[in-house]
Amino acid sequence: MALGDALVALGGSFLAAGVIARLGARIGLPTIPLFMLAGIIFGPHTPGLALVENPADLKVIAALGLIFLLFYLGIEFSLDDLAAGGKRLVFAGVTYIVLNVGGGLAFGFALGWGTREALVLAGVVGISSSAIVTKLLVDLGRLGNPESRLILGIIVVEDVFLALYLAVLQPVLSGADTFAAAALSFGRAFAFLIALTALARWGTRLVDKLVTTKDDELLVVMFTGLAILTAGVAEELGVSDAIGAFMIGLILSSTRAAPRIRKLVHPLRDAFAALFFFTFGLSIEPGDMLSVAWPIAAAVAITLVLNVVAGGLAARMNSFGMTEAVNVSLTVLSRGEFALVLATMALAAGLDGRLAPFIAGYVLVLALFGPLIASRSEWIARVLTGRLERARTRTRERAVSQSG
Repeated sequence: MALGDALVALGGSFLAAGVIARLGARIGLPTIPLFMLAGIIFGPHTPGLALVENPADLKVIAALGLIFLLFYLGIEFSLDDLAAGGKRLVFAGVTYIVLNVGGGLAFGFALGWGTREALVLAGVVGISSSAIVTKLLVDLGRLGNPESRLILGIIVVEDVFLALYLAVLQPVLSGADTFAAAALSFGRAFAFLIALTALARWGTRLVDKLVTTKDDELLVVMFTGLAILTAGVAEELGVSDAIGAFMIGLILSSTRAAPRIRKLVHPLRDAFAALFFFTFGLSIEPGDMLSVAWPIAAAVAITLVLNVVAGGLAARMNSFGMTEAVNVSLTVLSRGEFALVLATMALAAGLDGRLAPFIAGYVLVLALFGPLIASRSEWIARVLTGRLERARTRTRERAVSQSG
């Protein structure tokens, strides 16, 4: 692609993603599915204007979006926050993970698309969207609610699980033909993670000296270089660029420059992540989503049921009532960025062709439907409470009449 054509395609992609997301924001829709929808609308598989004929032309830019997304997650992550929540909070998060990921794995095997595909689907169905959930709490004015601490605790536990899951999943998706090849792939991934963990534990001072500077311009250059370099080394070793970016973010979160990095990386994360979601949309053919409409509908229904059960259990563990339980269940319902990370890995690994359109449709439905139903969770709780009270009253009346 000529330079002029590449710049027009890139600028048009940013603008299209921004315009579609801005229109959706007027009615309270989250940006993640709208960026993806913009990619579908202006992609090569949809009639009309195609801003990018070949999604591979934006491959590096999209990779930067994934890198900054996971880097930001790493630098925001804090094991101290998780420990401060206490055992009940951690146990509630683990319960949520076990139910949702377990249900996703069972659903994946039930579809019969393959073992590796089922492992991807387990993460897709099991992991909420941190971006959408936290934005919902802010937009709905619920950050001060007592159950919001539980919701954020579940998100933190999910983040821990995601980091470990990505590290384990990448060697599996690499499709090693023999046990020796698989063991070698796992060994490289494990050694790399151990090295980064050791750096996080004992090398923070060295990293701090490397990146810390009073000049914001130089700080941006330094942490950007570290994030991209670490992600690249991780990808070369078969660990996944996403987990490399997460780990270096985790390391930098302990440096003196961490608060400034969090602030400075925001615009980079937002801009490049938009292109990541847009580029994923470019690869989706709308007709393919229709061909997996029934699996999408089934997955949405399963996710709703699993979230209600998991949210109810988590609320009960923390001594919350019906309103709080419904708020927890429906606030963490949305799926988004992490499902698309897994979809990107699946595409790169050449898994079943139905997987990407399935994930796209599933994310679109839940990322749009989730916030809408979450905004009405308190009304739903009142309705359910009223019905429960009426049912109890009828039961008592029947008991009295039978005893009389």
